[in-house]
Amino acid sequence: MSADWAGLRPGDRVAVVAPAGAVTGAALAAGVDRLRSWDLLVTIGDHVLDRDLVLPYLAGTDAARARDFTQAWCDPTIAAVLAARGGYGTLRMLHLLDWPRLRAARPKVLVGSSDLTALHAVLGPALGLTTLFGPMVGTAAFAADGVAADHLRQALFEPGAAVSVAGAELVPGTARGPLAGGTLSLLVSTLGVRAVPPPPAGAIVLLEDVNEQPYRVDHFLTHLIRAGWFDRVAGIALGSWEKCGTAEDLRAVLTDRLVPLGVPVVWDLPVGHCAGARTVPLGAEAVLAGGTLTAARPAARCR
Repeated sequence: MSADWAGLRPGDRVAVVAPAGAVTGAALAAGVDRLRSWDLLVTIGDHVLDRDLVLPYLAGTDAARARDFTQAWCDPTIAAVLAARGGYGTLRMLHLLDWPRLRAARPKVLVGSSDLTALHAVLGPALGLTTLFGPMVGTAAFAADGVAADHLRQALFEPGAAVSVAGAELVPGTARGPLAGGTLSLLVSTLGVRAVPPPPAGAIVLLEDVNEQPYRVDHFLTHLIRAGWFDRVAGIALGSWEKCGTAEDLRAVLTDRLVPLGVPVVWDLPVGHCAGARTVPLGAEAVLAGGTLTAARPAARCR
């Protein structure tokens, strides 16, 4: 797809969908109010507030969630599609999406994180798009976190501006390449799933997670290592690890598993499940150097 997504402007229409977990009405309303404060017109998917009758942790049936996403993505009046929340469920509906229709649709951008990692991993490579790993509309991380929301607003309205987030070097060095990855536990879940490619050669991979103990992080990293997932990466960008044990224990695991890979590693980036989370562009060319991750290309431009 050669056309460019030029960013949002006041008056544009955006869609909110729920590809994963069940959404509460109050949280959704607060997030939608913030979007409207940016002078955006907001369309809400038909099934966003649904709960599956058998599996109530899902926002409606797999077919309904897939239908909402496909309809939003293929609507020519929609300029961006934003996830309401993560939780669990995206992986369940990937095979139900109408990929020919998605490929033929007008270029737009996907916003989401956490469980949406599974959709980022497929949609960006399949459609040749840059997608945004950032806060979701029906969560406190968007409605009540002004820093996180403002950073997403900048990414949406100013796609030509460089995105730069600072952390600390775990393994010094410089890497350049396309940014890939997302939430660690979800990346492990996509291993072996048809149509989910590994990171491209020379990629900088982003990893973050929440509510996982250090031994679980060890398990996930070891699984990816043994599967060859890291074989062609040029660098590793580590985001937030909220409620993942003490910083000391977590650093010991990350050092043990990642330092032997022999690529630059930056950690403690404010990306993921943390206060003030920054929005970063998956699929964009990025640079990892001096403890900082910088998106060297426009933040939301189709390739």
